[in-house]
Amino acid sequence: MELTAKKIILGLLLVSDGRPLTVRSLIDACALFGIKENNVRVTLTRLSAEGLIAARGRGSYMLGLPVQQLADQVATWQTMEQRLGLWQGGYIAVYTGTLARSNRKALRQRERALEMCGLRELDRDLYVRPDNFQGGADFIRQRLHALGMEREAAVFAASDFDTVRLASIARLWDTDALNAHYQKDRQRLEDWLARYDQLDADVAAREVYIMGAQAVRSLVFDPWLPAPMIDEDARHAYLETVKRFDDTGKALWDRRFQIRIGMPYMTEEQPTSGVLQ
Repeated sequence: MELTAKKIILGLLLVSDGRPLTVRSLIDACALFGIKENNVRVTLTRLSAEGLIAARGRGSYMLGLPVQQLADQVATWQTMEQRLGLWQGGYIAVYTGTLARSNRKALRQRERALEMCGLRELDRDLYVRPDNFQGGADFIRQRLHALGMEREAAVFAASDFDTVRLASIARLWDTDALNAHYQKDRQRLEDWLARYDQLDADVAAREVYIMGAQAVRSLVFDPWLPAPMIDEDARHAYLETVKRFDDTGKALWDRRFQIRIGMPYMTEEQPTSGVLQ
């Protein structure tokens, strides 16, 4: 994972629970990854000019309003499992064929919202996912809107697909890869938790940041599929390990930088125009 001042600053602010972070703490955090103070200060000025962050008092910054709603949705990875309900074989569908494709920013937000809600394209402009969240279509609709998707999109419950499409739906998610990821990454995190107290403080802080960002991102974008499509026990065990890893990261960063944060969520590419891509 290539880390830049922009990624680190936005990643930390995204998980700061709405609390402002001081310029000095952001400079110290970036220094851990070899990023110089001048680079951090220039980046802060640019992010502020773009509206992605906002000054809060003297020498502190917090997220700008365009990004705060995304931060709220990112934070739901810890409680998403509690929102699951019993799957009775139905689906939630979203039709985007009436939405414009010329606005690249809106298109990026739409694609990210669909992915974060576990929706996959079945037919052109028709996306589906299992209807296994409490609240059904209304829950998915509200979350899509909160993630920046246009309200004109049709979101509805769907059932009685023909056998060909049912077979296609079953192939939309690589469930074998998901199950393997739950087990493999859980073991990787558990191995680190068993040895991190033997590491130098800076090495531990750096490693927990990078590993935590990767683990949190995988849960932010997890489709939260129901059984029998997925191994729910393996996913639950992975979630619990990531929560413990997150708690460890909070303690390490608080002790090292006096920054009380959760582990950062970072995309492969950070935002250039108001929202995370």
